[in-house]
Amino acid sequence: MDARPKTNPIGVLLLNMGGPEKLADVEPFLFNLFADRNIIRLSPFPFLQKFIARRIARKRAVKSRKSYELIGGSSPLARITADQGKSLAKQLSPHGYFLVGAAMRYWRPRVDETLTKLATHGVRRLVVLPLYPHYSKATTGSSLNDLQRAVEEAKDPFELAIIKAWPDQPDYIATLAETIREGLSAFPPTERVTVVYSAHSLPVSFIVEGDPYLDHISRTIAAVERETGITGKLCFQSRSGPVRWLTPSTPEMIRELAGQGVKNILMVPISFVSDHVETLYEIDIQYRELAATHGVRLWRTAALNAHPRFIAGLTSLVLDACRRHHFLR
Repeated sequence: MDARPKTNPIGVLLLNMGGPEKLADVEPFLFNLFADRNIIRLSPFPFLQKFIARRIARKRAVKSRKSYELIGGSSPLARITADQGKSLAKQLSPHGYFLVGAAMRYWRPRVDETLTKLATHGVRRLVVLPLYPHYSKATTGSSLNDLQRAVEEAKDPFELAIIKAWPDQPDYIATLAETIREGLSAFPPTERVTVVYSAHSLPVSFIVEGDPYLDHISRTIAAVERETGITGKLCFQSRSGPVRWLTPSTPEMIRELAGQGVKNILMVPISFVSDHVETLYEIDIQYRELAATHGVRLWRTAALNAHPRFIAGLTSLVLDACRRHHFLR
């Protein structure tokens, strides 16, 4: 048992998107998502954002609920993030007194709630770790803006050590490479397999305006391919709305490869570190069915979730941030 005094804890805040915990949550979750002007500006007038978001959420919820029904009626993201937090706390425990919490951008627990809990336990130094390896203003940027608002409104002051991106963290890369090797071993050894990296799409305008997301994705893929020696193809999923999105889309890539005679695809959800609707429904059901209609077998690599080596990478990120900000001596 750790005999060190339980004083002056270092907090670790995991930031993620969140997801509906039951089907009734789908519409309010979508409203929270579309109300965020960091993702999409639904009107040039900010005061109209929530009004339009409510209408879109009501319309989209019908289809979205069907997706969640097919994966068990809820998003597993909060549960998986909690598991990651527990595993991270365990790996951090030999290095000091750490308290790990999670905050979801568009659902519970919200950042205000988690900050209050951490402050109650004496946390004043806080390492902020977004569970997005690749920075975008639509993900990490939005979560950090929400955090900054909550910190300014909090009764207790916090000293922040923020980790903005980690696209080529060595343990993260090694874990991705391991899942690819394991995924390839599931195919018949005599058959050729094409590796396809599927990242969450982003409006092209974001990249034009300087968002580093695409560059970070490229850094991850380059690092993984140095480990595996296998060259893959990149595409983008989960786009919606009338704006121009990054291409090719994942369905377009599947059709293109099928037209080239490809019979086996191993899909790597490159921008996702946890299972949620984009992996469990879009890839495992929607894209697999699409591939099958074109005579293609499509399998997916396992999500990283609480893989021990992946958690070791998160541990290294936290400890490095602590040393840079002199939280640890």
